[in-house]
This record gives sequence, C-alpha cells and structure tokens, in this order.
Amino acid sequence: MAEGAGEEKKKFSIWDLPDVPMGQLPPHLELQRTRVSCNKDAPIHTESIQYSGAYASMGIDNSSRLDRFSNNFRVEVVRLNEDDMEFDMIGIDAAIANSFRRILIAELPTMAIEKVLIANNTSIIQDEVLAHRLGLVPIRVDPRLFDYLSENDQPNEKNTIVFKLHVQCKRGSPRITVKSDALKWLPNGSELVKETRNATSDSSSKPETYTYFGCSQETVPEFVKNPIIPKYPDIIIAKLGPGQEIELEAHAVKGIGKTHAKWSPVATAWYRMLPEVVLLEDIEDDLAEELKSKCPVNVFDIEDLGKGDIVLGTFPNEEFGCQAGRRRATVARPRACTLCRECIRGDDWEKRVALRRVKDHFIFTIESTGALPPEVLFTEAVKILEDKCERVITELS
Repeated sequence: MAEGAGEEKKKFSIWDLPDVPMGQLPPHLELQRTRVSCNKDAPIHTESIQYSGAYASMGIDNSSRLDRFSNNFRVEVVRLNEDDMEFDMIGIDAAIANSFRRILIAELPTMAIEKVLIANNTSIIQDEVLAHRLGLVPIRVDPRLFDYLSENDQPNEKNTIVFKLHVQCKRGSPRITVKSDALKWLPNGSELVKETRNATSDSSSKPETYTYFGCSQETVPEFVKNPIIPKYPDIIIAKLGPGQEIELEAHAVKGIGKTHAKWSPVATAWYRMLPEVVLLEDIEDDLAEELKSKCPVNVFDIEDLGKGDIVLGTFPNEEFGCQAGRRRATVARPRACTLCRECIRGDDWEKRVALRRVKDHFIFTIESTGALPPEVLFTEAVKILEDKCERVITELS
C-alpha cells in the first residue's frame, strides 16, 4: 500500500478560506473598478459601477459623496496656447466629462454671420453658397458683450455686427481672390437703404437702413483697441474674373452651435481616458527590440542594463572574450498610446504586456475657432453646467 493510504483524506471547508480584508477591495476587483482592460479582441470592464452598495459586504462605501469628489477632483493643464489647450481632469465620471464636451460644442454662444444682403453678385458663386461661406468665417469678438436677437427685436448696436464687402475685378485685369480680410466692420450699422413704397416721403429725412444703431460700436471700450475683424484674414471666400463684382452687407448675430454649427466656438473638443501600459514581465534583448518596433507611436524604449554574459571573440584565433550589454524594454511614453494594440498582437504578447485605461482620468483637448481663448471657453462651460444643475435643484425643491 502506498504511504499515507490509511490516512483520511482532508475535506475542504469554506471556513478554511482566509478572511476578506475589510475596508479594501481585493486587487482583481480594484482593477475592474478603476481600469478598462484592453485585450486584443475587445476591451472589458468598461462599465462604471455606480451602485453605492456594490461592495458593502467588504466594508466599502461606493456612493457618490461631495466631500470625496472635492478631495479627489483636480485639473492639470498640460498645454495651453492661443487656439488650443490640453488638460487632465482627474477624479470624475465619464458622464461629466461628456457633459463638458457637449456644452463646448453646442451650447456656448458666439457671433456669426446670419443675414447677408447682396446688392450685386456677378461671380460664379451662387448667392446662397456665398452666404453660407460667409457664415462659417470666425469673428474675433467676445459674444458676452452682445445680446441675443429675437424675432421681435430690432437690429441694434447691442445685438448685431455689420460687415461690408465690396470687391471688383476690372476688365483686362488678372483674376483676384477675395479673402476674409475684405470684410470691413461698419461700427455705425448698415449703409444699405431700404426700398420705400411711399414715394411722397420727405426727402430731407434720414433714409431708413436695415439696422437701428443708437450709437457707434466704436464707443464701446472693449472695441477701441480691439476692432471687430475676422479671426483669420486669409480664408478664401470667392474668386473673381475680369468684370465680376461682389457687393454685400453681412449681419452677424449671437447664437449657439445647437442651432447651427457656424455658432460653435470650437473646431473640436474631445477627451480620452489616460492610457496605462504595464509590462507583466521583464522583456529583454531581442524581445525588447521586437516590442519597440511593434509600437507605431514609440511608447516603448530600451534601457541598457550594463554588463551581461561572456561572449567569445569574433575571430577563431581570439582567446579573449567581452561582456555583452543586456537590454530591457521600458514604458517611456504611455500617454502617447493610441490603443492600436499592435504590441499585444502575436504569440504570447498578451501575457507580457497589459493595456489599460484609467476610468476616472480624462485627457481633454479643446481647439478654439478664435472667438474666445480655450481656457475661457472651458470656464464658460463650467458656468453653464452649474446653471443647469441649479435649475434641476430648483425644480425638485
């Protein structure tokens, strides 16, 4: 009989398992709660666990609390210039990050050309196409200085900006390109006279135009040193051949991107979760070189570990050896990872490299069209979200 055959076989009992640590999650559950794991076929654990009692059996309070949010939330600016900025929002849910994105695109107001009064257009561009192109020209002006123009309002200095465009290509001259710098600001309002049906009107009275300015917009302190002009002077509007002419007035009003994309203050606004690249084992020498060559955005680098094994001389008569340097792969630029998954494709690479995304860490990018600086746009988006929250609280109270 084999040794120990007479001994009774030990029975497994659930009470023999170690106690679950109270107040903290096991590593695998913590990873599922805070990370999106990106496998080579599809990402997993993408959902956010919102239920407050999800981990109550382990003594973990998963509820959303204001004091916890205040302690954990922070914003770190990575890049900022005149037209775009990149910053990290840490400690928030994807729903809040998406709220900022939607507000930036669709609910922040700007000034854009809405009405075009064409006096003469002999170019090859149709009137409606020309008006559409003018509407997409960004205007460098703070929209907070103007009011919305409703259907019952008269166009005045507080809700309307008037531009004039008059370009002519003389006969015998080469073709000319009409660019956005040809739009000239009219601070005193419209200069086009309305057609009147009453022929007996007093000729000495001031002719009626399409706007009713009580004073010149040049008297506004903000416009004394910064006149209203298109943000970019080299946007092509049309091309004129010999004998062709464009004469028009363009009236800009305040609006939001939800009504039309021309009022959107951003070229684009997007976010992505912070990439996390983890090496599950030491990857050295040839494998390290292979891993580095796999990545198209140079996330990985190779470090020299110094002296390694003895390598014989190159020639047969050499009796001496040399120390070969060992090389090891490192994660040098994880933020640059685009999640293309090239590094985990192939045999056993998924066992060596893990790709993850941090669920509450968002890299946010804002590209302004030029009406307002990107940092001001984000501040205004925060104010709009705050107003929405106050309205919800007021309705519920």
